[in-house]
Amino acid sequence: MTAVIGKVQDTRVKIPVLSARGLVKTFGRVIGLDGVDLDLHAGEVLAIIGDNGAGKSTMIKCLTGALVPDAGELMLENEPVTFRRPQDARAAGIETVYQTLAVAPALDIASNLYLGREERRPGILGSVFRMLDHGGMRRRAAGAVRDLGIQTIQNIQQPVETLSGGQRQAVAVARAAAFGSKVVVLDEPTAALGVKESNQVLELIKGLRQRGLPVILISHNMPHVWDVADRIHIQRLGRCAGVITPASHTMSEGVAIMTGAATLEDDSPLD
Repeated sequence: MTAVIGKVQDTRVKIPVLSARGLVKTFGRVIGLDGVDLDLHAGEVLAIIGDNGAGKSTMIKCLTGALVPDAGELMLENEPVTFRRPQDARAAGIETVYQTLAVAPALDIASNLYLGREERRPGILGSVFRMLDHGGMRRRAAGAVRDLGIQTIQNIQQPVETLSGGQRQAVAVARAAAFGSKVVVLDEPTAALGVKESNQVLELIKGLRQRGLPVILISHNMPHVWDVADRIHIQRLGRCAGVITPASHTMSEGVAIMTGAATLEDDSPLD
């Protein structure tokens, strides 16, 4: 018998920074998303949880331009948007840190932060001779790392291949924070990290929230989710099984909803 868990009530009326309505994505006969809604508000961490095959990755790819939904609508700051490729989402201010990190190990930290966004020197040296502003990029990269409170990185010119897993994750998060003016998406940021390094990444996520930057966190680690999330979007079988908060539901209740052992009283997600 499936238990029924009460749904927390929320009377807030806020315009989301990023919202999705009725997202549908199919792969032949396989349904990846089946009419999913999502809202992300300013200065919050929205966690997305679900079993393998629940549609978490498909939804994130639709939100960040890696996939184009078959149906549905995306709104960024109350304006409709269409992302045909990841570059479109990045240009709109949405940065994504994937589990694979996508860092260049042979390059230093500053070069990784500006990878694909290299800046030229001012004046004729940049416009005519196309010289890169290495000094300026190093200074701004150091400022981005410092603003996030990352204390484990001392030398901004250090090659990424010499960093620990947690430090590499910090570099990826710093890059996202530096250029993600609207939204930062983190895909399993602590999956391959130890306890100490995971805690450092969680502190980075809290720091982004304190700066007012909304974060979407995809994670299988339930203690981490209940530690940092403001709201938790639960995916199940391609649909949203409900949106809860760490204050309204226990970790066990969240897992029960995720696995289908329990359902919310009201099937409509919490906005």
